[in-house]
Amino acid sequence: MLLQYDATKRDIVFLLDGSDNTRDGFHDIKSFVKNIVESLYVDENQDRVSVVQFADNPKVNFYLNSHKTKNDNMNAIDNLMHKGGRRLNIGAALQFVRHRVFTSSTGSRRLEGVPQILILLSSKPSTDNVRGPAFALKEHEIVSVGVGVGDINIEELEMIAFKPGFTYNVTDFSKLPSIQSQLVTTLKVHKDNGETMNGIPDLVVELESPQRDIVFLLDGSDDTLSGFPAMKTFVQQVVETLSIGENKDRVSMVQYSQDPQTYFDLKTYVEKQDVLTAVQQLNHKGGRTRNMGEALDYVRIKAFAESSGSRNQEGVPQILILLSGGISQDDVASAAAALKQQKVVPFCVGTRTADIIELQVIAHNPSYAFSIRKFNDIGSIHQQLVSFVKRVPRQQLKVKPQSTIGSTRQRESIQRDIVFLLDSSDDMQNDFKAVRAIVERVVKRLSVDENKDRIAVVQFNEK
Repeated sequence: MLLQYDATKRDIVFLLDGSDNTRDGFHDIKSFVKNIVESLYVDENQDRVSVVQFADNPKVNFYLNSHKTKNDNMNAIDNLMHKGGRRLNIGAALQFVRHRVFTSSTGSRRLEGVPQILILLSSKPSTDNVRGPAFALKEHEIVSVGVGVGDINIEELEMIAFKPGFTYNVTDFSKLPSIQSQLVTTLKVHKDNGETMNGIPDLVVELESPQRDIVFLLDGSDDTLSGFPAMKTFVQQVVETLSIGENKDRVSMVQYSQDPQTYFDLKTYVEKQDVLTAVQQLNHKGGRTRNMGEALDYVRIKAFAESSGSRNQEGVPQILILLSGGISQDDVASAAAALKQQKVVPFCVGTRTADIIELQVIAHNPSYAFSIRKFNDIGSIHQQLVSFVKRVPRQQLKVKPQSTIGSTRQRESIQRDIVFLLDSSDDMQNDFKAVRAIVERVVKRLSVDENKDRIAVVQFNEK
């Protein structure tokens, strides 16, 4: 799910087919890009634009922070030279822009909540695989729009596009102006009167909830003693970004090793300085074992309880930030599932001695699990984690169904059809045993039967 973004800012990257197939139409392509840019509010603090060409390999013509004015961008587009190349490796180009263009160092404001938009223009099917790179773009909240010219693979373009309807197709380059107005409408975030248009914003929810209940669950085992000051500093840095108050953000602190212990709950402090002082005075718990599963159950039952200050029933986002210095000595899968069932959104940060797959099982989604070398390096992911935390939306409150005659008799046992899609490429060879163990743990918790839960397993690789 995407998030409500700043309506006056967009980071837009044009990814243009620069293969030999587009040489004769490159003038039309440049005119198309210029017309789109002309409709934008290009400025360092508003819309930013980048252009990348690709064929056998990608090449950046200019980055999001290369030009600060619309006129400079228009001149740069005018001066574009056709790249050339026999092959069209769209998959490699998608991966390139994610890693090298949609980054803070090259002008991306993704971590500030600015919409990240990719406009791909292609004239023929890709000569490499696009599935994985396209999925990764969506995971990173990059909204891709596909423009196809001539003999393109429409299914491939739709796979890359963020959602159905975000693809446009024309028969030749001279027809590109016919889709310009539709594409511009898709890119618009708000009308002048502030109403949302039928484009990208239809995918979004409110960026920042005015209230959050955040529980920090810190690994207090013996292994983390040397890294504990860095853990405390990290917590303080996160707290500094929050609006602490009884009717705003609330914070709780729990440490765990062989057993969990609450140091303060969600209703203990209503002033930011009091929270910061309490964190500073926190002593390392200690303990030889690390029972993460037990700790997850504990915070679900105790820390995220109404009696402890949780506002779960009011729809306030329930957020868990877990810091781990190693592998759990108990099972975490069932405890993690129970947390998510209770609408708690877990984020995980683990050192190199932690099990990243285990943390991904716990996290709300795999991108919410962060891996660092040691706790002294935790500052490197601080900004990104805070950005994700602030984008957790308010919960949709469920309306309690009215009691009806016969409702008890009408209840049926839960039935689910579950498909496990497992990456079996060479890159996963060392981790596949752990992946299989995760599947086994999940299946053990199900009621597998012809009339209850049904299971399928599918493996895939580059073929």
